[in-house]
Amino acid sequence: MKIQEQSNQTLERLIASGSIEFSELSSLANICLSDTLIKASYEKKTIHYKNLLTYSPKVFIPLTFLCRDVCHYCTFAQTPKKVESPYLSIDKVISIAKEGEAHGCYEALFTLGDKPELRYKAAREWLLENGYKTTNDYLAACAEAVLNETSLIPHLNPGCLTADEITKLKPLSGSMGLMIESLSSRLTEKGQPHYGSPDKDPIFRMKTLEEAGKQKVPFTTGILIGIGETRLERLESLQKIAELHRTYNHIQEVIVQNFRAKPNTLMANASEPSFDELMWTIAMSRLILPGDISLQVPPNLNSDNIKQLSQSGINDFGGISPVTKDYVNPEAAWPEIEKLNKIASISNQSLESRSTLYPKYFTDLDSFSTPIISSKLLQITDSKSLIRSDFWRSGISTKIPSYPEAVFNSSIRQSINKVENNPSIENIQQLLETSDTDFKYVTDYANDVKSQVHGSDITFVVNRNINYTNICSFKCNFCAFSKGRGHDDLRGKPYNISHEEIIRRTKEAVERGATEVCLQGGIHPKYSGETYLEIVRSIRSCSPSIHIHAFSPLEIDHGRKTLNISAKEFLLELKKAGLNSLPGTAAEILHDDIREIICPDKLTTKQWIEIIETAHSVGLPTTSTMMFGHVERTAHVAHHLLELLNLQQRTNGITEFVPLPFVADEAPIYRRGHARPGPTFKETILVHSVARILFQGQINNIQGSWVKMGLPGLKFLLSSGINDIGGVLMNESITRSAGASFGQELRLEDVVGIANELNLNIQQRNTLYDSLDNNLHDLINLQSIPLISINNDYHQPKKLTNIT
Repeated sequence: MKIQEQSNQTLERLIASGSIEFSELSSLANICLSDTLIKASYEKKTIHYKNLLTYSPKVFIPLTFLCRDVCHYCTFAQTPKKVESPYLSIDKVISIAKEGEAHGCYEALFTLGDKPELRYKAAREWLLENGYKTTNDYLAACAEAVLNETSLIPHLNPGCLTADEITKLKPLSGSMGLMIESLSSRLTEKGQPHYGSPDKDPIFRMKTLEEAGKQKVPFTTGILIGIGETRLERLESLQKIAELHRTYNHIQEVIVQNFRAKPNTLMANASEPSFDELMWTIAMSRLILPGDISLQVPPNLNSDNIKQLSQSGINDFGGISPVTKDYVNPEAAWPEIEKLNKIASISNQSLESRSTLYPKYFTDLDSFSTPIISSKLLQITDSKSLIRSDFWRSGISTKIPSYPEAVFNSSIRQSINKVENNPSIENIQQLLETSDTDFKYVTDYANDVKSQVHGSDITFVVNRNINYTNICSFKCNFCAFSKGRGHDDLRGKPYNISHEEIIRRTKEAVERGATEVCLQGGIHPKYSGETYLEIVRSIRSCSPSIHIHAFSPLEIDHGRKTLNISAKEFLLELKKAGLNSLPGTAAEILHDDIREIICPDKLTTKQWIEIIETAHSVGLPTTSTMMFGHVERTAHVAHHLLELLNLQQRTNGITEFVPLPFVADEAPIYRRGHARPGPTFKETILVHSVARILFQGQINNIQGSWVKMGLPGLKFLLSSGINDIGGVLMNESITRSAGASFGQELRLEDVVGIANELNLNIQQRNTLYDSLDNNLHDLINLQSIPLISINNDYHQPKKLTNIT
């Protein structure tokens, strides 16, 4: 009784602290499986992974079935006489990889035996004939071929490795792995399952894991239970893994695999561990291991108990292939993803696919990856660093993904309540990460909120963009619009339009029914505050009524510095000259960690907010924006939205919020392989919908950017919470420079057609959202008046005053 009490106290300390001394493991080994133990394991899982369950869509490539070890339970390893060839050819490797690619796989898992050339003459001769010294040299060549010829990312399981071998293989793999199985040296003795298997020496296996840690290789390891080890030996293996991870932070997942007896092995008649024994080990693994290590159990080895596994404390089902079998356990078929999805839904969990690299390592790709691998990873992942739910591209795609019908779910309604009543970064992030099954419920809810505020009305403004220069002294990594002087290799020529041309374009806009001109440009090194004032005065001289919506906080900061005055003083001068409002652009992501990556020389978050707040204080309203889908994560998006909400609650000067999905194709940071290819469609819609829910009663106008979304995307947004389609944007060029394929001008008759289809009432507004009574038919006719030019380089205009 006293022993049991001591064991229970040890367990309680482990649950409370998340760690345990090595000397206390023997006490834990006496713990019995109980609902309390499973609950503690599952609760720790939810702390670190919430309701997420993952798997990796992968293809298995058995490079060689030869192995110098003779584990007594293994059917993977074969002798040369039983295989057609000692190794797969590179052509066969690529063929398997391409088949996996065609079936939606993202990972190429190389399985092979440990250094077979050290045992088999046939392996040595094959390698020599094909120009390789070792199996691992050939593995490197095959991994490189997969990287070069497919989109798949290799995960390598070559067994024990030296430091030099790890150094060679790291640049060719997204992750690597080695099951320690058991760190009990007893199991290598005569009569035990690892006898005669030199690579199963615990010292060698731990050296590989430690060297991988030193070289920052994201690593998979695990234990095999039921092969003769004791419970205490299991716990000791787990504790050593935990200690190694605390030192190097490189163990991305631990697999708990249950032994299955296989015919024609020395352990064919050995007893298999019970499912209770597996559940006990899962729970202990979750409690002993650091919470950021993913815990995985192969579902194909436990197909009758997947529901219990999903609620045991694991957060991952491992690799599942639509193409190849499990070569290690060929008798066990992979479960259907649809079945796993249903099981996850029953327990209010969400099943999502991941890459070979787990999400936590995406925050430090420079350390745990290499440029070619990280570029491929960013191509296929979203803001959660999981596999993209769709491959829609902002500014380009016209095909809209489909989603399940909305089904009421108490947990998603609870998430919405938190955002409405107690907004925080965490609960905003949770709503932004809504699962596919809850997605339609969130968008429908946002649309209901929109209807409560605006009824069936949607609005637009007739405006003209005037991008007065694309020469910029700032080096924003996302920008494909700005040019340096003389950089002929950049897309488009540098330009700097004259006052006369600005006036001409303004008059032309007025003739076509515009009520606003929107002016933004690069930060020309020769511009001063007086330049910006001259631009405003020029426009006001030709039109006393046109609304001048101009100059981002970055331009305001640049202008006031050149005049050596405060932002407030400069804004007052601009207002006196005729400025009416400011675009809340140059915000990108209002989080300095992200700004340091995408726009390090730009305003800080605090500086941007201070200028916007100052504009509101002098009576100049602003819009607000957010550019997302590049390097940020959902927590950064949540931070940005909360900053805007807090700002609006202080000033009430924001007229609208405009989410701007990143258009990647021509952006420098994307072309260098350092950013994602923009947000997914689902992410994009959710940003608009969550903003509607979060901002209700504060920022009542949510705008969809048609130049980023296209008409199909805009139509979807009009049923997801937005109430405004923005301006017709004559001469829109910033998004086009980034690679967008949509037009430079929105045809009102197209929008009217969408509005009629959705039973919406479309109305013209001015910049400040006052309704205008202009006839839509007349506006459509005015829009048909041709522009003299819609390009900025139709001639070399006169230079702005005092500008070269």
